[in-house]
Amino acid sequence: MKKALLALFVSGVTIGAASAQVEIGLKVSPSVTHLRTDSPAAYGFQNEQSKLGIGGGIIVDYFFGQNYAFSTGLELTGKGGTISYFDPARNVRVEQKVGLQYLQVPLTVKLFTNDIATDTKLYFQLGGSLNAAIAGRIDGEKRFTDPGSNTPNVETKASKYVIVPDAGLRAGFGVEYQLGQSTKVLAGLSYHRGLLNIDNYFGDERGFKDVELKNSEFALDLGIKF
Repeated sequence: MKKALLALFVSGVTIGAASAQVEIGLKVSPSVTHLRTDSPAAYGFQNEQSKLGIGGGIIVDYFFGQNYAFSTGLELTGKGGTISYFDPARNVRVEQKVGLQYLQVPLTVKLFTNDIATDTKLYFQLGGSLNAAIAGRIDGEKRFTDPGSNTPNVETKASKYVIVPDAGLRAGFGVEYQLGQSTKVLAGLSYHRGLLNIDNYFGDERGFKDVELKNSEFALDLGIKF
């Protein structure tokens, strides 16, 4: 009986692997990003300006049905934006340009339509991503000083401005066109909404209470799969 069950399990795995289809490709994603802010009125944190960014990486679509795929990969992308806040230590309003770089692993599902034209399908994508901040700049510099802090002449690494981990939701749609037997090109739009408060400075270093900074991104996804 055990041998029969083992044989059945191995057979099922083999059939599943044989029928599964994996498509791998590359993409580039120009984007518009900003930081969503929230704070008590005394600090008055605001999003002042969006930031143009560029990202890209590897696409891996693992099909578990004719029109259904688990989509993942590895992405490198830029995020951030310009924020402002009231600094009670100096009684002035301060504006900061924040630039961040993230490595991301998407965890999404793609749903494809049947052909809407010859070799052309629409797709819809929904899921999330696990992200890690790997670099940062404040006002274009890798290090910054804060005149309102208790150590105004001490430089702080911009990468320490935010916590490393982040997680986000993403939703998107697009069109995929088959060029040849295994080559496809795609174009789509996607929205990425950060879920975690990434502030690692104002709460710890300045003693500001209940300050939240969260990522948001709108991206144009252009790719090719082989």
